[in-house]
Amino acid sequence: MSDRTFNLDEAHSLLPVLESLLRTAISGKKLMEDVDAEMQALTHRIFLNGGTHVDVVAVARRKAERAKAEQRAKDALAEIDSIGVQVKDIDTGLLDFPCVVDGRVVLLCWKMGEQSITHWHSTEEGFAGRKPIDERIARTKRAN
Repeated sequence: MSDRTFNLDEAHSLLPVLESLLRTAISGKKLMEDVDAEMQALTHRIFLNGGTHVDVVAVARRKAERAKAEQRAKDALAEIDSIGVQVKDIDTGLLDFPCVVDGRVVLLCWKMGEQSITHWHSTEEGFAGRKPIDERIARTKRAN
């Protein structure tokens, strides 16, 4: 994990890129889950029937699609991490941006669907401890 910190303006400027990367990761995860469910259903059908005809080419194609989706999701998450932003929950699209305020690190908190970063929380509190951005945070300059 990066030691990079952001001020509010920097974090806001990254939102379009981060949202795109997050959408890529989320769609990759969804495709992986869909293929996993298909494979589980196929396995179950084979078990119940004591065997069945399987279109091996179609199964191999879906497994290859899953592998590509997994790689796309991993690459997107790695890109977000390389920027220094923390992915807290891929399912809800929750990101945290480390920010130094009054000499301590807090986390600017953004969730997919929000128009801008409007909340923050301490490193101990997490999402449940979100508080509205105040003047102290809004005027913070980048530390590193």
